[in-house]
Amino acid sequence: MRGIRWIDKAVGIVIAAAMWLVLPLAFLLLAQWPLREVVQQYSREANDLGQILFALYVAVALSCTTRRDAHLATDVVAHRYSPRFRAALLRVGLAVTVVPWSLYVLATSTATVWRSVAALEAFPETYNPGYFVVKVAAWFLAALLLLQALVKIVRPKPPESAE
Repeated sequence: MRGIRWIDKAVGIVIAAAMWLVLPLAFLLLAQWPLREVVQQYSREANDLGQILFALYVAVALSCTTRRDAHLATDVVAHRYSPRFRAALLRVGLAVTVVPWSLYVLATSTATVWRSVAALEAFPETYNPGYFVVKVAAWFLAALLLLQALVKIVRPKPPESAE
């Protein structure tokens, strides 16, 4: 159980750090038009850097939604279930969907990601460096989702009392 607590804390630290990526991302998105129209340069570089930050932000944001149970879910029938049954349903759902998907992505993308990092792959259209970070973010997404799913499966929060 101590390992699960450590994983939970580590994922929480990553999420807390990554939430600040939204500020430079918003700045880069807003800066593209003035850079293109007024300065007439650097808009493509801003776009490439924005893509990197967006990839990292989304990789972490999806794990955050699982962590906080904030993902979209249909509640047409489930609201009638007891909190204990809904918690069990969540654990089963994570075990049969997120865990296998994450393992598949990690297994099939590791070689591609490693080659991209080793070559310091650049963006295909601009040849700006950093495209490898986008590929690392996809791998990071799968790893974070796997870790968060394992935390939720092994150490679920106690069900809330019915009101």
